[in-house]
Amino acid sequence: PRYRCGNRIIHGLERNLVLSGNSDSYGILFRKEGNAMQKKRKFDKTAFVFIAPAFIFFTLFIIVPTVSSVYYSFTSWDGVSPNVKFIGLANYKEIFTSARFGNALKNTILLTVFISVFENAFALALALIVDNVRWGKNFFRSAFYVPVLVSGIVSGFIWKIMYNYNFGTINTILKDIGMGDFRQDWLGNNKLTLIMIGVVLVWKGAGYYMIIYLASLQSVSPDLIEAAQIDGATSSQTFWKITIPLIKPIMSYVLVTSLIGGLQMYDVPALLTKDMGSPNGKLKTVVMIIQANKQGDIGKASALCVIIFIVSAIIGLALMFASADHDGKKKKKKRG
Repeated sequence: PRYRCGNRIIHGLERNLVLSGNSDSYGILFRKEGNAMQKKRKFDKTAFVFIAPAFIFFTLFIIVPTVSSVYYSFTSWDGVSPNVKFIGLANYKEIFTSARFGNALKNTILLTVFISVFENAFALALALIVDNVRWGKNFFRSAFYVPVLVSGIVSGFIWKIMYNYNFGTINTILKDIGMGDFRQDWLGNNKLTLIMIGVVLVWKGAGYYMIIYLASLQSVSPDLIEAAQIDGATSSQTFWKITIPLIKPIMSYVLVTSLIGGLQMYDVPALLTKDMGSPNGKLKTVVMIIQANKQGDIGKASALCVIIFIVSAIIGLALMFASADHDGKKKKKKRG
């Protein structure tokens, strides 16, 4: 029980000490509490000392550049001259009225959706293979993760050779198996290039998300799986009714990071399309335009960065709230 003594709430033991007039014991009690508070303050200072380097690094390389980008997005500046001219929303107006930006945004969204869907599906499939294989588990896990270790530039060069019309691996295989009529100029056809870029990005990124999915699959209690099997549940029913609901938070995280990564992609699309966005620049992404504008228009490049940041934040928050709302409704139904 708690009682009030003046402006202070005291517990039952403190109240008995006060009523009995044992002021010495009560003083000892308060001194102990004061010492505990001092220790807490010291702990807080120590904790701050430990987090200070990371906080300083985060401030200098994340917060300051972000705030600077927002400021420069309202200016006209070439990045070299000392004259920075404030022009308000002119950069944003020019971006949203530009056909080039609209086309780049469409390409970015299509690629991002393609990557997010297939990267997650492929990563989950690989994780299930590694989790259920009886021998060579370490080998398969390492083999599936190798593409993640290959840099974007090297990945682009490898697949550019494979996509080559004359001596590329894909067309050579098609010719050798008697399907030469199906050979394509994979990177010269606007209808195929986005898909081919997406394939490279999925190949490169799926291994990273496979590790995350594998960890989440191994965290599912075997007792739940065994109980479901005893009740007569099939493997597919166990997967969809038990495994998937338990790893949904991880799936949301992977989906958000995949979407944000898709919005920021540059190296592979630029290399596969010779930094020109395929013929006539029709397949440029937003980040490719940002890189082009950095050479002479920091203001417009900063405005594009701010737009990408806002879109990424909206997507991340929307998925987070959607997942939280879905979980909340499920809990209410159970209580009901």
